[in-house]
Amino acid sequence: MANAKPYFEKSSQPVRPKKFFGQHFLKDETIAQNIADALDYTKFSKLIEIGPGTGMLTKYLLKKPVDLYAFEIDRDSVAYLKEHFLNPLENQSRFKIIEQDFLKADLEEVLIDNNFGIIGNFPYNISSQILFKTIELREVVPEFSGMFQKEVAKRICAESGNKTYGILSVLTQAFYETEYLFTVKPEVFNPPPKVDSGVIKLTRRENYKLDCDEKLFFKVVKTAFQQRRKTLRNSLKTFNLSDNLKSDLIFAQRPERLSYQDFVELTQKIDQDAV
Repeated sequence: MANAKPYFEKSSQPVRPKKFFGQHFLKDETIAQNIADALDYTKFSKLIEIGPGTGMLTKYLLKKPVDLYAFEIDRDSVAYLKEHFLNPLENQSRFKIIEQDFLKADLEEVLIDNNFGIIGNFPYNISSQILFKTIELREVVPEFSGMFQKEVAKRICAESGNKTYGILSVLTQAFYETEYLFTVKPEVFNPPPKVDSGVIKLTRRENYKLDCDEKLFFKVVKTAFQQRRKTLRNSLKTFNLSDNLKSDLIFAQRPERLSYQDFVELTQKIDQDAV
């Protein structure tokens, strides 16, 4: 979209970031473009942007060969987006602003039978929930890129054995290849957050179907990390495991030592033990 910038700059009333929504508006053009360029747009025809705010990222996404669906609940931001990005006729057929909470939205109404990407400068207070919903939608989300609080971004991408490795790490890595792309300093936002941010990319694994009961897998991972300092023999007591299974060496490990593949194997053993 060659004339995106003029529309963006034609301002009526500036949108003030609202603490209630956890808004920190990105104001760095290069970072916005780098986030937009992170995805492989040959893998999907539709893209969801979560929390576009004043459209710093949006204007670069509109240059991509996909239909863009922007989820925004701030009325001031919605009005701004409509004025500056929906008015150009070339955008109207492939850009839709959805005034709904992404976490509560019925996506089938908009994106039925289609793969789609997810991208955004996510509010810190709901970023983990966005990630969990993406995992739920893994059948139709081949790629994902977003900005998180740096600590959370590092946790998602952490390897087993790392002290930051946990539930987010295992559940994400079970279905997606994770990549930490770059760190973003507070001064490129309005208002500046108190911590650094981190941008990550998720690429769905070719074989993302787990070789175990996936519902049980989620339960095992979450239960294990609820008492992460204990060995699995103690943290998984609620599963009423047989003495024979508890003698398996894997149960002498703490959860942070196990890769997602190890958790798949652990889930298989627990499932078989229950028969």
